[in-house]
Amino acid sequence: FQPTDKAKLIWLEAAGSVTLEFPDLAGLVKKAQAHNILTALDNTWGAGLAFDAFDFSEEHLSVDMTVHALTKYPSGGGDILMGSVVTRDKALHHKLFRAHAIQGISVSGDDVAQIQRSLASMQLRYEHQSKSALALMTWLQQQAEFVQVLHPADPDSAGHQYWKEICKQGDSAGLVSVIFDSTYVMQDIRNFCDSLKLFKLGFSWGGPVSLVMLYNLKDMRVLEHSHLKDGLLVRFCIGLEYPEDLIQDIQHALEQMKKLKNE
Repeated sequence: FQPTDKAKLIWLEAAGSVTLEFPDLAGLVKKAQAHNILTALDNTWGAGLAFDAFDFSEEHLSVDMTVHALTKYPSGGGDILMGSVVTRDKALHHKLFRAHAIQGISVSGDDVAQIQRSLASMQLRYEHQSKSALALMTWLQQQAEFVQVLHPADPDSAGHQYWKEICKQGDSAGLVSVIFDSTYVMQDIRNFCDSLKLFKLGFSWGGPVSLVMLYNLKDMRVLEHSHLKDGLLVRFCIGLEYPEDLIQDIQHALEQMKKLKNE
């Protein structure tokens, strides 16, 4: 991309939370710095565990601020609405803090206490969900119903090399998406989602319960993305269940979907 003179902030996400592309953070940050543009990273996926957003390369590159949805991994339960903004330098922090104070924004002390209590187990939960998502990715890639499995650890995924360079421990959160074969229409995918037992319908992620959500990318996006195949997308958000149980749940739902399609 080519930033304009009017650009003040470049908003980044690593990885994308639906199609899970991993961006060239180093290249984007360098370009932003060359044009004196601030960078903000939605680091909910990495949760501050997969990589250090303030020192993510051998050149010690850093974004200017990171934003986290504390609702997800930090809360541990997916039942608290809260977020955080962390800055690299104090001057930017004071600017944001003053704007925050002027707007009168505040959070519940009880919610803060719950977040703080859950932080102690966040790394263990993150590692479990990351490993479970990898196990599901491997199994999903072998299923004929899916034409594409989206996950940063897949060598064929968009930005895999960037993920590999930055997430040196191989952590990759608990998200994995699939694109169904185009022979399966919207009603088929709805039947699939409704047939799941362990996966519940929901947009969030990072909690103890696995979630599933259906997306029609053609309705969501204006630009074409050549790396994505045609078909409806389903995102799986992995909870704390055993991956073997989740695989069995998906397998049963696929069988039910095909049974209903043939009736």
